[in-house]
Amino acid sequence: MDQPYRQRIVLDVDTGIDDAWALIYALRSPCFEVLGITTVFGNADIDTTTRNTLIMTDLLQSPVPVFRGSAAPLCRSWDGPVPRYHGYNGLGDAPLPTTARQAESLEAVSFLHQVVRQFPHQVTLVTLARLTNVARLLLFDPATVGLIRRLVIMGGAAFVPGNVTPVAEANIWGDPEAADLVMHSGIPITMVGLDVTHQARLSREDLSRLDPALAYASIMREATEFYIHAYETDNSAFEGWCPIHDPLAVAVAEDPTLVTTRRYPVRVESQGRFTTGMTVVDARNATQSVGVDVAVSLDAEEFLRRFRPRVGIRSA
Repeated sequence: MDQPYRQRIVLDVDTGIDDAWALIYALRSPCFEVLGITTVFGNADIDTTTRNTLIMTDLLQSPVPVFRGSAAPLCRSWDGPVPRYHGYNGLGDAPLPTTARQAESLEAVSFLHQVVRQFPHQVTLVTLARLTNVARLLLFDPATVGLIRRLVIMGGAAFVPGNVTPVAEANIWGDPEAADLVMHSGIPITMVGLDVTHQARLSREDLSRLDPALAYASIMREATEFYIHAYETDNSAFEGWCPIHDPLAVAVAEDPTLVTTRRYPVRVESQGRFTTGMTVVDARNATQSVGVDVAVSLDAEEFLRRFRPRVGIRSA
């Protein structure tokens, strides 16, 4: 009997709390062949995000290789980690196990270059962090634009407020020059931004039903409680739940029908006094031939119906 088709993907992460959920969702998917995981600065420094990624692959008993990537943005200094939301260790300051696993000797951009050349038009890049690694790939070899099957980006805020500034989402704000380069590169792109990720909600009730026998259960329960507390402290609208941005992008890579998209030209502001990091979506110019496929609505019930059993949350 023929084996079912498995989509070849690479995950690009800055493993904090929602990245960890995304890794669980992706590495337990029967639909993906995960060729590798690349890391980047963001929720924490590059050493921490790489270590957290290695810990998660260890807990998941996954052989997928991890490649250490960019430590700072393309053109500016890094503003530092976000311990308010991800803790000082990137995983809500939950106690973490040690791991003997190490990142591969090959650097992330070299791996990305190698893999898209090895599998032309077959690899989907799912980016859950700053777009620095992808931008560096395009600067190193512009011809890779035509070799990438699709880029699914967790980032941006098209028609809703930002989460770092009034107009900017964190992953785009964290390296706007890289984001702008990627957004108008010509790669087929799906932008899974705050317009839909704030509808992907993980609750304390969900956490209470996480199977305690899973190796990652105690870490993810404690880390996510930290995450929920941070959200609800800053905004009472989040009482009892947190958005799980990154797993939604993975889910959209697996099944694009979870979201409705519209294609718009998108640029990223990098010089505005109040607008740096803004994803400037030209809604005057919706076309079927150019631009970025911007996710504008989500079947949240269907997403959670798939997410909960995938990661080990038992039925009520």
